Amino acid sequence: MLWIKALHIILITSWFAGLFYLPRIFVNLAMVRGEEERSRLLLMSHKLYRFVTPIGALALLSGIWLWLGYGFAGVWLHIKLTLVLVLIAYHFYCGKLLEDFKRGRNMHSHVWFRFFNEVPVLILIAVVILVTVKPL
Repeated sequence: MLWIKALHIILITSWFAGLFYLPRIFVNLAMVRGEEERSRLLLMSHKLYRFVTPIGALALLSGIWLWLGYGFAGVWLHIKLTLVLVLIAYHFYCGKLLEDFKRGRNMHSHVWFRFFNEVPVLILIAVVILVTVKPL
């Protein structure tokens, strides 16, 4: 089970890395002026989203495996699972935002994306505290 835990940590780290970087690309896309730069940023964001989506799915599967194997219980776990659901929604919302950029329908400023980029950071902090300290 320790190998699954190690794999889970690696997958979560990789998933978060993608979710940290993708909105940073959106910041640049929201400020872009030239078509060449826009095309390059769209390609980068598309490839990153396509790469990080299966990693997120594998992270979730390994987390379920750990949950079934260890049988965790407690209020902290319910809060953590709620945050994981928020993170999944965030991930898919990033996909929607990417499609909006591709279609030229972005409605947000680069400042909005700078704040949006902080959501996974806050979720990560909360989840790490919940899992390690188990305050509830």
